[in-house]
Amino acid sequence: MGTDAPVHIVPYDPDWPQRFERERELLLDAIGEWLAGPVEHIGSTAVPGLPAKPVIDIMAGVESLERSRAALTVLERCDYCYAPYHADVMHWLCKPSPAIRTHHLHLVPVDTVLWNEQLAFRDYLRAHDDVAIEYAALKRRLADEHRFDRDAYTQAKMPFVRRVIATAQRAVARSQE
Repeated sequence: MGTDAPVHIVPYDPDWPQRFERERELLLDAIGEWLAGPVEHIGSTAVPGLPAKPVIDIMAGVESLERSRAALTVLERCDYCYAPYHADVMHWLCKPSPAIRTHHLHLVPVDTVLWNEQLAFRDYLRAHDDVAIEYAALKRRLADEHRFDRDAYTQAKMPFVRRVIATAQRAVARSQE
């Protein structure tokens, strides 16, 4: 993976929400015409108190991947680099480069499984400190084990992530009964 930044977990930074807001404003100006939903702060930097890789994860709601493809050229002018990562469900970009990352941007069609799962996971962690603490410990351990393999790090987190998403979805279903 030579050009990828290593996995490094840092303590929560209270500036992360402001960094997201600044980038959200830039994105609204740059690609607003392709947006069909909100621009959301997702991932660990969106959960107060949670240690994370110091990369702001952003999910922007689009109508479809095909219709939003033209936004990729505009995003390049905003220092985003496109990568065909999970290209069947999103357009994924990082800023300013794979080696030095400050932001990840996911262009995701609104109301898709991916859209709903990302929000469910974030919201559940925000509402359940005990689960966020468990996730923090897992992330630290996996970052040590997979420091130079981002894909392995991400895959190793998936059983926990899937479990939390399933729990969150059951809670929402119960509240709607």
